[in-house]
Amino acid sequence: MEEGNTRVTSFHCDPDTLRQVVRASKPCAVAGCPLATQWIMKDPGDSPGLGAILKIPMLSVPPFRSMRMAGTLRGFLYRSSQPVASQLQIGENRRIRTPHWSLCRMNLHEYQAKQILARTGVPVPAGAVAHTPEAAEAVAKKLGGILWVVKAQIHAGGRGKAGGVRLCRSLAEVRQAALAMIGHRLVTHQSGPEGLPVSAVLVESGSAIAHELYLSLVVDRPRECLSFIASPEGGVEIETVAQAHPDQIVTVPLIPGSFGVPGYVTRILAGRLNLSRDLYPSFEKLIAGLYDCLLATDASLIEINPLIVTATGDLVALDAKVTLDDNALFRHPDLAVLDDPSQRNPAEEEAERAGLNYVALDGDIACMVNGAGLAMATMDLIQLQGGKPANFLDVGGDATAGRVTQAFHIFRSNANVRAVFVNIFGGIVRCDLIAEGLITAMREATPKVPVIVRLEGTRAEEGRALLSESGLPIQAIAGLAEAAGRAVQAAGEVS
Repeated sequence: MEEGNTRVTSFHCDPDTLRQVVRASKPCAVAGCPLATQWIMKDPGDSPGLGAILKIPMLSVPPFRSMRMAGTLRGFLYRSSQPVASQLQIGENRRIRTPHWSLCRMNLHEYQAKQILARTGVPVPAGAVAHTPEAAEAVAKKLGGILWVVKAQIHAGGRGKAGGVRLCRSLAEVRQAALAMIGHRLVTHQSGPEGLPVSAVLVESGSAIAHELYLSLVVDRPRECLSFIASPEGGVEIETVAQAHPDQIVTVPLIPGSFGVPGYVTRILAGRLNLSRDLYPSFEKLIAGLYDCLLATDASLIEINPLIVTATGDLVALDAKVTLDDNALFRHPDLAVLDDPSQRNPAEEEAERAGLNYVALDGDIACMVNGAGLAMATMDLIQLQGGKPANFLDVGGDATAGRVTQAFHIFRSNANVRAVFVNIFGGIVRCDLIAEGLITAMREATPKVPVIVRLEGTRAEEGRALLSESGLPIQAIAGLAEAAGRAVQAAGEVS
């Protein structure tokens, strides 16, 4: 939001957590930025259930420092008392609700990625998006020429092999290709068996390809810096290249804190891509464009595959993928509106709105766990026992009745679920309170499949007693391995 000439980031959480943060650390130390010099606490007013608002004036904080500051603060709040949620406030009336346990990414369609890249000087083919077959034909007619490419716009790779990319040599073929894609679901090896809906196609002029290369810029978390990744073998999945020909991939990290792309980075990349000397100037501009685009959008990944060298000796981003860090979307309302919810699993959408960290899988045992690490261990244990988890679900350290109820609603919407395994460790919260929440949730949204609950930690015995005395079809088991085995057995017994 704007207060005077100061841009402010607001974090909503409980008052006790805020007081603990203020007592424990200086603002500069927590935020990691000398410009963040003030803590402000006030009543949230129109935010029921959230006790206070912590606002940090950010002034002219650079994008990367600002993103790091927000992430560091969330991490501190998380470690202190696991806040209910955070809200990032833009202006007076617009808010983007961002749970701090979110997946931290937002994918863009190819046409959106190319529009953004073109603004920073990255060369892309001439083309436009179309939402109807008639519009696709009109785009091709406006582009002119004798060869066009029609591409289905979905958030998944492997479109070419699945029929989602077609070469057309007449306007009638363009129209027919768009008709075959728009309004249908495209199934690729990355989309899952149900596929993803196609609501638009990208129509581009055909390109004369001499060479296909691979180039990307990523937030390299192990190295804690940005890194360029390049390969002379483009046009195929980089994972395939990494497995078959790892020597054909080069990773060039950028020195943390540096501004711009040093000349030596460009020369290393150009050399490994076997580019001729006359392409170095245009390649340098392209590299700078990727760098500027990532910083300007707070992207975590920009991938060009393939980056082509045309028959006339030009560099063109023939395909592009941009992944944004959704924790930074409060600074980019123009990018936030580009999100396409139809490309995500409906259950994941519902979970995100409820503040749950949920990832759908293809198994039949629904898992509800508090803590990401315990959730991963739970899924491993289920597989070790011969079962298959239906999801990853972290309800957070403060598993409330509301979140548990919402989780059960999500489980009921999955027809593949044959058993529910609830694995809660009462470290931050008491197991008896969690048990009460489970009972309340099950009375409101009783699953139609067996429910196995494992409670351990503070007041675990009292929690298991409450479950046993509730009269609900809940199997309370103390041992983790025993509970996981019972969940697998129960799933096998359901017809």
